[in-house]
Amino acid sequence: MPRITLNKANFFHNLDVIVKQAGSKEKIALVLKDNAYGHGLIEMATLAKEYGITKAVVRLESEAKAIEKLFGYILVLGDTPTTPGKNFLYTINDINAIKKFPAETEVELKVNTGMGRNGISLLEVDEAIDLIKKQGLILNAIFTHHSCADELNGNYELQKKRFELLKKRLPSSLHFHSCNSAALFREEDFCEDMARVGIAAYGCLEVPKTFNQYSFKPVLSLYASKNSTRMLDKNDCVGYGATFCCKEGCVVSNYDFGYADGFLRSCSNHYQTPQGVAIAGRISMDNSSFLSDEEELLIFHDARSVAKFANTISYEILTSLKAHLQREIV
Repeated sequence: MPRITLNKANFFHNLDVIVKQAGSKEKIALVLKDNAYGHGLIEMATLAKEYGITKAVVRLESEAKAIEKLFGYILVLGDTPTTPGKNFLYTINDINAIKKFPAETEVELKVNTGMGRNGISLLEVDEAIDLIKKQGLILNAIFTHHSCADELNGNYELQKKRFELLKKRLPSSLHFHSCNSAALFREEDFCEDMARVGIAAYGCLEVPKTFNQYSFKPVLSLYASKNSTRMLDKNDCVGYGATFCCKEGCVVSNYDFGYADGFLRSCSNHYQTPQGVAIAGRISMDNSSFLSDEEELLIFHDARSVAKFANTISYEILTSLKAHLQREIV
């Protein structure tokens, strides 16, 4: 079976860098949604608890319930409780959704400062706060999300300015947060109540070279085991569509990691492992072939490098990894 290793030392190193930037462990909310970006929800939550992280962010209530004993604060981004949440905070993403939340639910109001995705319009904030009170909800915080914190196009500065103006006219008793990983590392003097940090903690943050660079270390590595080996002659072909043909006699082995496990098919025909081992042909559902006879093959140890082959981003590489894959902390 393919297996994933999670490097504890690298994870703790990344958290050290993040905490130094944020000012304290208490200001870090680790984003653990979507199986902790493919790393494993329980595994990464347990490590975060050991490090001293007290806040977490998830997508679903089911994720929050799975880790509720590990954190004092858990923000649910995309779910609505059927009964008042006792241990979690729930995000209001739309003014019309307020009526769906049961009374006494602790909530955080998301505002749209320019991303144009989820969030209350800035013109609706006062109305939304009134509706929250009438619904009997407990408002804990106001937050937003940056669309371009990792790009130089002026949008980050515009959203930041809008959020700062909003904060000035709202009660100081509320909490405020806006920074994701990239935004946190654009701040010279971080002063919000917390930062929601995901990709930086997992070691795959990428920002333009003109930004300050920080030394993050990838946490996740993936290995595949050999199913079979064969010696092929010149002009023999491998895989669906016969897209790989041997230019000379070579050894080809099949490994138990395919697109059903999360190996993006767009890596077919041109992917190379960190050791320079080339893929042979198309990736299949349950396996892929390489020019190797190793019993176990390191497929990747940095999702950013795989992303270049797949013409995508490290987030997609990581979150594509299926939950059934074995994960081991090393």
